[in-house]
Amino acid sequence: MAGPVSSAAAPAAAYNPGTRYGPALTLLASLFFMWGFITVINNTLLPHLRSVFELSYTQTTLIESVWFIAYFFASIPSAKLIERIGYKRSMVTGLLIMAAGALGMMLAASIPSYGVTLVMLFVIASGITLLQVAANPYVAVVGKPETASSRLNLVQAMNSAGTMLAPMFGAYLILGRSKGGTAQGEIVLTQAERLADAQSVVLPYALVAVVLVVLAVVIARFPLPDMGTSTSRLAKEERKRLSLWSHRNLVFGIPAIFIYLIAEIGVANLFVNFVSQPSIANLTHEQAGRYLTFLWGGMMVGRFAGSAIMQRFDAGKVLAAFSIGAFIVMITTVFAHGPVAMWSLILVGLFHSIMFPTIFTLGIKGLGPLTEEGSGLLIMAIAGGALVVVQGWLADHFGLQTSFLLTAVCELYILFYALWGSKPTHALPDQHLD
Repeated sequence: MAGPVSSAAAPAAAYNPGTRYGPALTLLASLFFMWGFITVINNTLLPHLRSVFELSYTQTTLIESVWFIAYFFASIPSAKLIERIGYKRSMVTGLLIMAAGALGMMLAASIPSYGVTLVMLFVIASGITLLQVAANPYVAVVGKPETASSRLNLVQAMNSAGTMLAPMFGAYLILGRSKGGTAQGEIVLTQAERLADAQSVVLPYALVAVVLVVLAVVIARFPLPDMGTSTSRLAKEERKRLSLWSHRNLVFGIPAIFIYLIAEIGVANLFVNFVSQPSIANLTHEQAGRYLTFLWGGMMVGRFAGSAIMQRFDAGKVLAAFSIGAFIVMITTVFAHGPVAMWSLILVGLFHSIMFPTIFTLGIKGLGPLTEEGSGLLIMAIAGGALVVVQGWLADHFGLQTSFLLTAVCELYILFYALWGSKPTHALPDQHLD
């Protein structure tokens, strides 16, 4: 599995002190913003589709599962494409694939069709996968090696900025313009109302498609720093004598990313339905979608703060503290009612904030010439978000509030990883050159 990813998952490039990387990082941050924005539109799209197609919670979360399955199936083809056409062209291609999927969502709304919706969401997610495989490791090597973790947390903060704005966009243009989104509580729509509600996704996805095409043109014309290949060839020779599986931090880091995505996506996708319940906040879906902004806003604030905190404290200890906080607020969500349950669920965004970038950097620590394969496998582990369907099944059979016990259990694994699993074994020298 690691073979095809190795040559493209993360470029092995020398840091050139004379090169100005700021403009390139700023442009790359826009990619993180856009894929965060598009991913979180799903959080308002899912309750909308639940009303339009009269879906169970299992069918609703299946939509998000299809989204994250794309990370598994598209990751290796993405790596091969990057190897063939390079990073810059691959980023442009990824944006155009996403734009094509956004246009396809307009078609799915016109029919309307649950099946076509699933296919088009898979297409959009495949484009995002291509960007992820290229951009995450690219950011890690463009600049000073010792500040790689800080850079990744900062650009991930821009990702969170996109996730914070997306709920307002979706609540206003999707839920706010539909019968199901503005109704109080769960309602059954007539056939005519379902057809009318389905059309509310046309405008937002048309706007998204336009922005993606414009961004693709900008990147195509921008002189991104060229990534060298000489150290990569050397690394391939060294890798023949080494094994990925002797590095504990990677072996336990892959399931840590996988499990973390189950927690993050489960909270985000079921948030609107949860806080809309009479026993929690008794809101319309549109109103609940606006509160989702606070969840993602907490992630943005947490990543900026976490980046600064980790300048002074060990990243593993910071991750442990945040995982304990996440466990406490999730247990509160399960057993509390009213505003307390709603705000505790919102607060988990703050504690989730640093988890992905911190687990990623801890996972590749000390891999040396194996960093490329390790990075690719960690990115593929994002497919863990597909198992959010398990929480949908729990919600159908045991209740929506009880289903968040799954999230609490996920936080305990992150705590285990922070305290023990992330400690490097057989650490190798850093591949970056000064």
